[in-house]
Amino acid sequence: MPTLGWITPHPAPPRTRVFVMASRFELKSLSNVPRFLLKSLSSWSQVKTARGAYGASLIAQPFSRVFYTLSAWEDRSALYAYAKADPHGDAMRAMRPACRRSTFVFWEADSSELPIGWDEAKRRLADKADEDAASAGGRAA
Repeated sequence: MPTLGWITPHPAPPRTRVFVMASRFELKSLSNVPRFLLKSLSSWSQVKTARGAYGASLIAQPFSRVFYTLSAWEDRSALYAYAKADPHGDAMRAMRPACRRSTFVFWEADSSELPIGWDEAKRRLADKADEDAASAGGRAA
């Protein structure tokens, strides 16, 4: 399961703003990977029917213990409703202790920009991780 390409559960209306989220999860151990993969597949099935889901993609790098998600939504509330509902909600609760590090970024885009590219998502995630590291370093001083 290296990459699940962009799917469009519900087409976004033309000329509208969409709410985009990208995430990166790094697991603590290779032993956590099989369970994370199974939970990811359940969440993937859920997103296909989620209200307000305009698109989603996943990248799995199991031997590196790293997983990425990218999705576009009607609005923030549609994303949060999906995230809280099971099976995704259960997956978050179950896998939180297995994560070494997680990064989330959110932004708005025009529906004409869908599907969002992985290059942009990974750049935003790297920028956010750098900001978080700098902020943590500033607190330690």
